[in-house]
Amino acid sequence: MKYKETTDWLFSQLPMYHRVGKSAYKANLETSQVLDQQLGFPHRNFFSIHVAGTNGKGSVSNMLAAVLQQSGYRVGLYTSPHLVDFRERIRINGEMIPKKEVVAFIDKYKPLFETTEPSFFEMTVALAFDYFSRQNIQVAVVETGLGGRLDSTNIIDPVISVITNISFDHMDLLGDTLEKIAVEKAGIIKPGIPVVVGEKDKGIRKVFEERAASLGSPIFFANDFFQVPYSIISHENRQYFQVLKGRIAVFPELYSDLLGLVQRKNLPVVLEVLELLKLRDWNITEEDIYQGLSKVKSLTGFSGRWEIIGQNPKTIADTGHNFDGIKQVVYQIENTRFNKLHLVYGAVNDKEIDKILQILPKDAKYYFTQATIPRAMDVKLLAAKASFYGLQGTIHETVNEAIAVARKAAGSGDLVLVTGSTYVVAEAF
Repeated sequence: MKYKETTDWLFSQLPMYHRVGKSAYKANLETSQVLDQQLGFPHRNFFSIHVAGTNGKGSVSNMLAAVLQQSGYRVGLYTSPHLVDFRERIRINGEMIPKKEVVAFIDKYKPLFETTEPSFFEMTVALAFDYFSRQNIQVAVVETGLGGRLDSTNIIDPVISVITNISFDHMDLLGDTLEKIAVEKAGIIKPGIPVVVGEKDKGIRKVFEERAASLGSPIFFANDFFQVPYSIISHENRQYFQVLKGRIAVFPELYSDLLGLVQRKNLPVVLEVLELLKLRDWNITEEDIYQGLSKVKSLTGFSGRWEIIGQNPKTIADTGHNFDGIKQVVYQIENTRFNKLHLVYGAVNDKEIDKILQILPKDAKYYFTQATIPRAMDVKLLAAKASFYGLQGTIHETVNEAIAVARKAAGSGDLVLVTGSTYVVAEAF
């Protein structure tokens, strides 16, 4: 098969959660374990760092990969979902897996897949680990897809487990309380393996502490060690952070090319993970941290988080999609200068849409749309719900039409923001 035929087969033959929803979710690791065994346990041939969380895990994964790469390591990075190209999910030192590798893997193992019937995600994880092993990487940063305990990536034995935060998302699969969701995320904690947690909520903290204690795993809450109370975005599109360790300022003039103010929450997690790796004699210098964080996007190919995609008028895309993610987007809007806000918005069906619509700015002009996936919320229903909460705008059948109309209507000092769904942003890209 050629590459397009291969990816078409991947997308059409096997249910993919991000397109069709709950029916694609498998509540066990059996198939992942079978594939792992058939492929010769490839994940055992490199170190790994396992990253879970409701929000922030993509940013944390990419920041860690950037610093490790800057430190001279050959770094595999597995993330999901992709925005434009399936191969974005699997990278080594920022380079996407070659098309020929995807084709060769599917051709070789298609008979196995037809007998074991893995999900899209299970097959993609197997592809990533096999590719990383054959390419002799030294360390992989592995982001979970959904949850943690039953996630297909949870067959690895990492050097460090990371849980960024806990908030409401995918409640139909992970539970309807924060504590239940925390239990699923805590499932990546392994016996004796350190875990870094970015969440400090008392009830959730107890879930992690009890899980770690039962497994004899040292647990570190990142904000107990590093705090980032303030940051500022410069004219050069750099975000400078004030970093404290206790009451002592550390990492003066540390900046990143990631412009989302939410990175204030993610950075302490990254710094604590790097601190623990250094204590284990990983070769990571302070200069590596400065350099790695200053060019995350160019080192890893990371995109879609408060990213400038156009000028005159300034146009920004952000993949915020659940309540906590949109709350961070709204906070960033409130801290950004512009004349008028033009907001291109689309959502998927399984989000807390009523809660989200209540916090979106009412003085913006909205351009409602929907991505071309089955899970997308019907744009007419979305606009009707939005109107109920005082959000007024126009309806557009495609994302690109909505963006074009918004940019044409916006003045030079206005801001066009594209958000609400990863898939809306993907089509913008």
